[in-house]
Amino acid sequence: MTISKWAVDNAHSSIDFSVRHMMIANVKGSFQNFDATIEADVTDLTTANIAFNVELASIDTRNEDRDNHLRSADFFDVENHPTMTFKSSKIARVDEDEYEVTGELSLHGVTKTETFKVTFEGQGKDPWGNEKVGFSVNGSVNRTDYGLTWNAALETGGVLIGDKVKVSLQIEAAKA
Repeated sequence: MTISKWAVDNAHSSIDFSVRHMMIANVKGSFQNFDATIEADVTDLTTANIAFNVELASIDTRNEDRDNHLRSADFFDVENHPTMTFKSSKIARVDEDEYEVTGELSLHGVTKTETFKVTFEGQGKDPWGNEKVGFSVNGSVNRTDYGLTWNAALETGGVLIGDKVKVSLQIEAAKA
């Protein structure tokens, strides 16, 4: 077992999310600025240490007014809570390349235990000889668990924004 440090390649990685809008559609967005510390034997992630740091002001839903509202005190309150963090505490192998990564997610001044599904997508060398690995991550969180409770009732019944936020990460990392 060889544990190595891996640096996330932001140009080839993404943190995306979607949430129900008006109970009829999904709105998607992403975070542009993030970093991670990954110490792992990529052939067996059960011993890995994973930590993510996301700059919430970097949210991008392709709508400036909505992005500004999400940065405001109604939602992320980026002046008082500028980052979202995740630190792994337990990693269980589910299948050959599938894992469940459990850890502490901190958002908006609240820390909760969350579990995400992680798939090891592969390992190889780029044309310049750098060793790279890829992972995909999927899961969901309930935004109200983190005090993100702003909403609006709809005339037709229901609410403007769903509570469940689906999260998807595509991570490419280089051996540090």
